[in-house]
Amino acid sequence: MNKLEMKVDLNGLTLNNPITVASGTYGFGREYSEIIDLNQIGAISVKGLTLEPREGNEGRRMVETPMGMINSVGLQNPGIRYFIENEIAFLRQFDTKIIANINGNTIDEYCEMAKILSDEDVDSIELNISCPNVKNGGLAFGTDPKIVREVVSKVRKACKKHLIVKLSPNVTDIKTIARITEEEGADCISLINTMAGMAIDIHNRKPFLKRISGGLSGPAIKPIALKMVYDVHSVVSIPVLGMGGISNTTDAIEFILAGASAVAIGTANFSNPYAPLEIKKGIEDYMRHYGHVDFNTLIGDLRL
Repeated sequence: MNKLEMKVDLNGLTLNNPITVASGTYGFGREYSEIIDLNQIGAISVKGLTLEPREGNEGRRMVETPMGMINSVGLQNPGIRYFIENEIAFLRQFDTKIIANINGNTIDEYCEMAKILSDEDVDSIELNISCPNVKNGGLAFGTDPKIVREVVSKVRKACKKHLIVKLSPNVTDIKTIARITEEEGADCISLINTMAGMAIDIHNRKPFLKRISGGLSGPAIKPIALKMVYDVHSVVSIPVLGMGGISNTTDAIEFILAGASAVAIGTANFSNPYAPLEIKKGIEDYMRHYGHVDFNTLIGDLRL
């Protein structure tokens, strides 16, 4: 068989292959670079950035669940300036795209970060309007259609880079939010982020997490994420970057058939740092088995 074509175009952002890693699960890639070849990953969505450094939430911030984990880290990060000065050059050693994930407490903060990063050496900006593990900001932006329209519209005007908008699953109608996102100029949509969840220590009769609840990720949310990717793909014309509980090749191919142009590996990285490369190889094997030479022919190829 001829050489496989694995490149995919996310509406202006061309990846060498459809495997990416999700923000918040890969830091800035340094630790993983000691284990795997980052050149083999299509893109790295870096740790969520804020305008100023953030220490994150106090107390216990993570708890394992039977099918994943709940986190309430609170977007701990060194701030956008540190990222620019210390991490971009490191990531540029590798043949992978850099996606800068931004988080703000106000629309003005989002816009300021988009302006700053527009002049830096990153390939795309991922506008996170969906994070449920911070006390103010993300959740309200991502769940109110009017605010979604306002924040995406204003950030689009401020952003000169490829723009991905990351949607929240904690909404009544994901299709409405997705349509608004496309109408206001997003180049690509990523979904889903974590779902709101909690866990209780029955012996102490207290929540495990200091903040009571946090963001549930891992295999438990995969069927929900898969359905939302399918729904969004059916109503927008821009590419979808699918994520949510993807742990193996089968999971990834399900998302692709449902309409994802690329996939992001998240929580699985914690238990298996080789997961992105194993899934990439698995997709290639699947393509050979079913006679696909071009990866793009798989996107949305669900036979109803």
